Amino acid sequence: MTPEQQTLDSVVVGQSARMRAVFDFLKVIGDSDSTVLITGESGTGKEVTATLVHQNSRRRYRPFVPVSCALFSETLIESELFGHERGAFTGAIKDRPGRFELAEGGTIFLDDVDDVPLSMQVKLLRVLQNRTIERLGGTRAVPVNVRVVVGTKRDLKQLVEEGKFREDLYYRLNVLPVTLPPLRERPEDIPVLMEHFLTRYFRRRNEAVPEVSAAVREAFARYTWPGNVRELENACERIAQTCWCGTVRVGCTAASILFRAGAQPVRTALPVAPPMASQ
Repeated sequence: MTPEQQTLDSVVVGQSARMRAVFDFLKVIGDSDSTVLITGESGTGKEVTATLVHQNSRRRYRPFVPVSCALFSETLIESELFGHERGAFTGAIKDRPGRFELAEGGTIFLDDVDDVPLSMQVKLLRVLQNRTIERLGGTRAVPVNVRVVVGTKRDLKQLVEEGKFREDLYYRLNVLPVTLPPLRERPEDIPVLMEHFLTRYFRRRNEAVPEVSAAVREAFARYTWPGNVRELENACERIAQTCWCGTVRVGCTAASILFRAGAQPVRTALPVAPPMASQ
């Protein structure tokens, strides 16, 4: 199934009331062109949520362009977002479109928007107000037709009070707010997510999904998952790569999770992978 064919119900995993409320809200705002502000701790699924917004909108057949604002220095982020003209700086040997132009007709996702420098925030505000960009080194306004979705792991309102984020930009971004709860606040989703990720990674190995012991399920339920869904997925991938027995037992699970969950790891060697068949 292609990304364009996916729907919320086919890609969303979670049954807690808080997450179902999030999914219902995403369905409501899908065809809107208003800016979406996604807030959540690291690993809660902000880019996945932004993808869902795009896939369930009338823009779903146009590009979805994710950008992590934390990856670029203050001198590079303007060129990355808005592009540059030939000769704008040393090494600019030809015109280059930015991410906003690449997302034409679709959706741009600006993750870690809290890392955008103050000097760039006023330019981003101008884009949201006028729906035009100006390439670095250019002199003409280029109209852009994109939906803007932004993600942040920090409280932008608090950053405004600290003078680290423009208040006018905050209000421009905070049109359709979506808050993703951390995994520790929706423990009923842990077994659902665990089953989902184990199924994914064991099927990639062309193996049947094994049973999960009660001890492992209890450890996963008691662990606080500071890395949220991303950490849980990594733990399931580790199990799929190291567990060669018929049941996922404590010995197949990372010791750090067991220790912090209060479980006692079994001090036995992991089963050895079966030898590769001769060609």
